[in-house]
Amino acid sequence: MSSQFLRVDRDGAVATVTIDRPERLNALDTGAVAELGRAFAELGRDDEIRAVVLTGAGEKAFVAGADISELAELDAPGAERYAAAGQGLMWSIENLGKPVVAAIGGYALGGGLELALACTVRWAAAEAKLGLPETNLGLIPGFGGTQRLPRLVGRGRALEMILGGKPIGADEALAWGLVTRVLPREELLDAVQAFAAKLAARSGMALRSALKAVGEGSNMTLDASMRLEAALFGVTCASADAAEGCQAFLEKRDAEFRHR
Repeated sequence: MSSQFLRVDRDGAVATVTIDRPERLNALDTGAVAELGRAFAELGRDDEIRAVVLTGAGEKAFVAGADISELAELDAPGAERYAAAGQGLMWSIENLGKPVVAAIGGYALGGGLELALACTVRWAAAEAKLGLPETNLGLIPGFGGTQRLPRLVGRGRALEMILGGKPIGADEALAWGLVTRVLPREELLDAVQAFAAKLAARSGMALRSALKAVGEGSNMTLDASMRLEAALFGVTCASADAAEGCQAFLEKRDAEFRHR
C-alpha cells in the first residue's frame, strides 16, 4: 500500500506500522487517520499477519497529538466528524482480532495516547511522556480517551490526567498500569517486535478468542461474560489448533499451529 504518512514493514507473521512524520512529531491529521485506517483494514484481512507493532518515527515522539492547525479550522459539525473518524480508527485497532503492541518511544499525547490506548499492550521507553492535554487548549479528548483511560487506570487517575492536562512519565505510567513495560529507548522496538513474534507463534484462533473474551466481556455483566468465556472455550477446545497443542504438550515438542 502506497502511503504518505506511514511505513508498513512485514517480518514473517509480524507487521510493524510506523507513523512517519517526525518533522511534525508524528501528529495525526485527517490524512494520517485515514491512512492508518486503510493500513489496519488491510492487515486485518491478511491471514499471514498474526501480530502488529505500532510505533512512531524519530526519537522524540510516538504521536504527539493531533494537528492543531487543522483543529483550529474546524466548526462544531466538522469537529464531530473528525472525532468520529478517529474513534472509528481506534475501534478498528482494538477489534482487529490480532494483538497490536504499541512501542512508545517518546511523547504520546492527546490523540497519540488515545491511539496507544486502543492497542492490546503498551511498552514505553524510559523517556516517554504520556498525557491528554486537550483541556490546555479548551478542548476534551475526542478519540476515546475519556472512555478507555478510566477503564484502564481508574476514574480518579483518569480525571487527574484529563482535567489537569499534565503528562506523566513512563515510570508513573507503569505504576498506574497504563503501560506494562519500560525499557531503554534503544532496546524498545526490538523488544516489542520480539514479543509480537512470540504472540504470532501462538494459535491465531486462541488469540482471537482471548481478545474477544476480554474485549466484549468487559462491557457485560459478570454472568454474561462468563457465559461468553465458556462458549469461546468450547470453540477453541474443539479446534484443530487445540488438538495439536495438547498433542504437542504430551509428546514434549513444539506445537505447529495451523491457526484454525
